[in-house]
Amino acid sequence: MDKIKLVEQEYMKKEIPDFNIGDTVRVMTKILEGDKIRLHPFEGIVIVKKEKGLRSSFTVRKISYGEGVERVFPLYSPQIERIEVIHRSKVRRAKLYYLRKRVGRAATKV
Repeated sequence: MDKIKLVEQEYMKKEIPDFNIGDTVRVMTKILEGDKIRLHPFEGIVIVKKEKGLRSSFTVRKISYGEGVERVFPLYSPQIERIEVIHRSKVRRAKLYYLRKRVGRAATKV
C-alpha cells in the first residue's frame, strides 16, 4: 500500500486553489483541435466535492439556455489548466443536489 501512495503523491503536486461546495468557479480545460490546443471555460457552482487522494473529483453545475448542465472534473487531471474561484458562498450542506430541482434564479442563488 505504501508504494501506491508514493506513486500517487508524484501526480498530486499540482497547485489547486482552495474552493468549497457552493463556490462559483471557472474551470479552464484544454481542448485539442487539430494540432492546436485551446482553453475552454466551464463556469458554474460546485455542488459535489469528493476527496479520495489522486482520485479526487468535483462536480460543477451551470444553467445553459434553460437546461441544467453538470460536469464532473477529476481534480488532478492534466486536462485542467487552472481553476479560478469567481465567488465564495456559505452553504449549510455537504452536497447541493437540491439545486437540480430549482428553476430560474433560484437555481443560481446559493
